[in-house]
Amino acid sequence: MAKNEVSAELRAQYEPVIGIEIHVQLNTLSKAYSADPTEYGAAPNTQTSPVSLGHPGTLPMFNEGALKAAVKLGLAVGADIREVNEFARKNYFYADLPKGYQITQDKTPICNGGFVEIKDAEGNPKRINLTRIHMEEDSGKSSHDIDPFNTLIDLNRAGVPLLEIVTEPELRSGEEAYQYLTEMRRLVRYLEISDGNMEEGSLRCDVNVSVRKVGTEKFGTRVEVKNLNSFRNVQKAIDYEVNRHIALIEEGGAVVQQTFTFDAARSKTQLLRDKEDAHDYRYFNEPDLQPVIVKEDYIESMRSQMPPLPKELFAKYREQGLSEYDASLLTDSKEIALYYEAIIEHTKNYKAAANWMMGSIKSWLNERAAHISDFPLAASSIADLIQLVDDGKVSNTVANGELFKALLEAPEKKASELAESMNLIQESNTEDLQAWVDQAIAKYPDKVAEYKSGKKGLTGLFMGEVMKLSRGKADPKLASKLVIQTLEK
Repeated sequence: MAKNEVSAELRAQYEPVIGIEIHVQLNTLSKAYSADPTEYGAAPNTQTSPVSLGHPGTLPMFNEGALKAAVKLGLAVGADIREVNEFARKNYFYADLPKGYQITQDKTPICNGGFVEIKDAEGNPKRINLTRIHMEEDSGKSSHDIDPFNTLIDLNRAGVPLLEIVTEPELRSGEEAYQYLTEMRRLVRYLEISDGNMEEGSLRCDVNVSVRKVGTEKFGTRVEVKNLNSFRNVQKAIDYEVNRHIALIEEGGAVVQQTFTFDAARSKTQLLRDKEDAHDYRYFNEPDLQPVIVKEDYIESMRSQMPPLPKELFAKYREQGLSEYDASLLTDSKEIALYYEAIIEHTKNYKAAANWMMGSIKSWLNERAAHISDFPLAASSIADLIQLVDDGKVSNTVANGELFKALLEAPEKKASELAESMNLIQESNTEDLQAWVDQAIAKYPDKVAEYKSGKKGLTGLFMGEVMKLSRGKADPKLASKLVIQTLEK
């Protein structure tokens, strides 16, 4: 057995203890403490100035956009928002931090407490409590794989505003960590404070992992895994470290407090350095920034600007009778949820509206790799299609097929007008329907005999013939009723 592999029986004797620190890069137009732009993808070292480079004599100025984002996130997770917010210098030297220190919040984080809800291994709701959320600035980016002899540094990111979100050590598996990250990314996207794109570095996370014997209260020695660039890699890194810790302890060794990175190609962690403690950073108050005061009226003004949040919409959709699966899919994206909200302003058939969102509309978007903002139909047009089906004027098949396609080509037209002009309105006249039913039954006398002998499933054959004779215009419910009545005579 490899060193990082343990048996299921041994694994069950240990409990992982996991905490996560997320760094959310905010989508402000300028940096945290300067007017430098924050455009992603700009040429290296073109988004800098003497302020973000830390030249002597320069002074920082606080960006209110970071404050708005922090307050909104704090409200979304139910945190306590601090009134007097002071800043600190976190001192360390890396080449991608030209000032030699990072402006952050040490003893006075803007948000304390709060929680995010996920599902545990049994599918039950579980709260992951937050320790704090604080404001700080990002460092630049070092690239080690472009030049074979030199590390290349891009300082465009240096000074970009961040929110650091720290959980309590309450996560118990890589799967729970994956769920938590997914929920937090969804939240910052709903709030429109970040795009949460891990590939572009807009959301990065470090995990702290330790293990302890089941039933033990004392935490084990933790290690940190930094610079994880995907949710799946977070899960894999946690699972790898949990197994490594258990194997090491069982062999009589001791876990050492260290910092690792994750090698995605080999699916294993790799040692970076011994772990720093807080005193290593020599925090002291930032002398160039005054405290930021957050009054209650400011908090209320931010509250009034809050969009509907995913957990609120999820609860609403469940109350409307949608399944947990449907409600989860609809709230996964804010834009999808808002389009669905627009549809149900015009119809109370919530299930049909959800089916349209996850069926024909989603298919159209997927085929074109398009965003919901590219979808050409107004939400009211989808509601009109639903109403036509509910009124029995067109079948669901016709609505999702010919009529939907025609409406996409002429989005300015009414669904009912197109249905009329295309001769798609269902036939509900009993005399006409009965004539088609009689023709269908007369065509298969042998099948009629089989039906009468007990093969009731043959009604589908006759219904298919009725729909063929009517060119799809027969009202399916009424036609089905007439088929059965006629066969039972």
